[in-house]
This record gives sequence, C-alpha cells and structure tokens, in this order.
Amino acid sequence: MGSFKTGKFRNVFKEVGYSEADINAKLEQMFQTMFYGEDDVRVYYPVGDDMGYMTDTGNNDVRTEGMSYGMMMCVQLDKKEEFDRIWKWTRTYMFMGDDQNAGYFCWSNNLDGSKRADGAAPDGEEFFAMALLFASRRWGDGEGIFEYSREAKRLLDYAVHGDDPMWDPENHYIKFVTGCDWTDPSYHLPHFYEMYAELGDEKDKELWKLTADESRKFLKKACNSVTGMNAEYAEYDGSPINRPFIADVFGGRHDWFYSDAYRTIANIALDYSWFEADDWAIEIAQKLRLFYADKCEIVDGEPTYPIYEIDGTQVEGKVLHPYALIATNAMSALASKEGEMSEDAVVAVKQFWDLPLRTGVRRYYDNCLQLFAMMALSGNYRFFM
Repeated sequence: MGSFKTGKFRNVFKEVGYSEADINAKLEQMFQTMFYGEDDVRVYYPVGDDMGYMTDTGNNDVRTEGMSYGMMMCVQLDKKEEFDRIWKWTRTYMFMGDDQNAGYFCWSNNLDGSKRADGAAPDGEEFFAMALLFASRRWGDGEGIFEYSREAKRLLDYAVHGDDPMWDPENHYIKFVTGCDWTDPSYHLPHFYEMYAELGDEKDKELWKLTADESRKFLKKACNSVTGMNAEYAEYDGSPINRPFIADVFGGRHDWFYSDAYRTIANIALDYSWFEADDWAIEIAQKLRLFYADKCEIVDGEPTYPIYEIDGTQVEGKVLHPYALIATNAMSALASKEGEMSEDAVVAVKQFWDLPLRTGVRRYYDNCLQLFAMMALSGNYRFFM
C-alpha cells in the first residue's frame, strides 16, 4: 500500500539478509566519510562557526543541486547542525534578490561564495523546499531564515505563481530552467509534490496533487518501454530532446541515457515506495535492471559501463558516473512488493552493498546518489508529517 498509508518504511537490505546493526553502521559510516572523511572522498566543508557547503568536485563549485541534496541527507539522518550550516551558506550567498530570477537561488557559486551564474536550477529549488518542510516537521521552526516552513512555502509559491515559474502552468511539468519549454525527466518528483500538498500552503493542495499525477504520466512517456532508459533532457511529449542549440548551450548531447538520467529510476522507485500509485514502476525498474545486468566491466579496479541511447543503441565512450548508475539501479528495487523482489533486484542491491564510495575528482555526484540509495534501501529516506 505504500508508506503513506502504512506508516512503515521498507528496509530492503534487511529483506535480502543484512543485519540491522551492519546496515546502520554502514549508513553512518557513509555519512561521516562524505562529510568529514579524507580529502579525496569528502564533499562537505564547514565554514566558520555556522556555515558549510557541499562542493561539486568535478567542477570545483557549489551548486544548488548539491546544497539541497546535503540538506535532504541531513534532515533524513537527523543532522541538524550540518543542515543549518548548509542552509545558512545557501541563504547568504546563493539567494538572488534582484533581476528576473529574484526569489530563486543561483545554481552555481564559487567556493568563496561569489556567484558564477545568474540563473536558477529547478531541481535544487524543489529539493530545498522539501528538505525545509521536513525540517519544520522533524525539528520545528526557528527564527529568521530558520523558520523552515515559511522559507519553503515562500519558495514554492514563487515557483508556481511568480513571474517566471519553474512549473509550466499549462501541463504542470517542471521545466529544465525557467523560461524554457522542455524538461529533465530526473527533475520529476511526484512523491515530493504529494508531500507539498500535505505540508505546503493549503491553497495549492489540489495543484500539487495534479502536478504529481501529471508527472507520473510524463515519466511513463519518457521511459523507453523496452530498456527502461530515459533521456537527460526531454520534450514535453517525453521524447529525447534533439534541438540543434542544446549541445552548444548546455555542453554536449543530452538525448541519451547519461548522468542526469540515472536519477529518474531512483525517483520512480521512491515514489512507489511511498505511494504505490502505479505498478508500472515495478515493470520499468526491472526492465532497466535487466538491461544493465551484464553490462558492467571492471577496468583498473573500477566499474565502468558503455554509453547508450535510450533504445539500447551503444555509442562511443564510457559513462562518467558508474557508481551513480549502480546505486540508482539498486535503489530501483524499492519499486517492488515487499516479499516479492525479483532475483535481478536482489543482485542489484547486493552489488551496491559491496560498492565503496568513489574517490577522486568525480566523486561528488556518484557519492551523493550512493548515500541516497543507502538511505532509501535501509528505510531511512522518509517523509515527516
């Protein structure tokens, strides 16, 4: 029936045979390593007495993606000090108070806090809002910027009713960036929208429920019915985006199954775990796992995968974030009925359990998705009411 009806959160690791003590220890170790470990694996850095940031180590910047991810990790794992530090850095340096993007957060900043861009990224804003609403329920509202629920509701109100909305008012799809007419399937978080309806402004309750329904319909269009893969960026009809200017403006191809796209199945699975809205999630998750079941190669001790278009056509090159791919395919096991996990799901979960955190310059994205998968598969990626 899903966690929203039962009030219970599945521990998939326990279901496949790992002990609760080992699961809890592994989860805490992953958090401590990412936040306070050695320099070749950590991604969080405290600043002064009351701030801190998550850095994208591959691009040497601070992004709303990573900051909002860090806040979600911290509220889920009851790490209030780190949550407040990240939020204060975000509010101090990333908030935009003027021009057309006033009210949003700058998507990329330098490590010293100075802005590198003048636009916002909707995936960061939706994670900020959800993390803040959960923080309000878990810890209670504070004062000023730590009045979490007020900050979340202000952001959501502007994102749907402001002059430059992040959700298209006609189809209710989240946009890739404000002002555009396409989307990123991995930005679609129907489970968050359901929670906005419960915890956000009462006047938008039905709007968010509609947004959740429309996002679920969109994801069925975006995921290939044979392979389970989706493109990084997509037209509103779900097809991979293939506009000539995209590669020039946004740095290469985005019509294939590549970095951003790995998150989509993890989102579908978490949505299913919370709400069980559509058993299609079980089907599409298994198709993706089966496609990748025999694709991993170990090269110089590291996992690697070929790159594919969403129909399964292999193209030249290797994926940039193989650890993230393993983590999200494992997290897809949440799209199953308790006690009815398929063997391919069990294999994917065990492969992820044995995977270490990534080290080196590209670790940020992989390790964030690994920690999310660890949280989700251990029953520690929850909503708070």
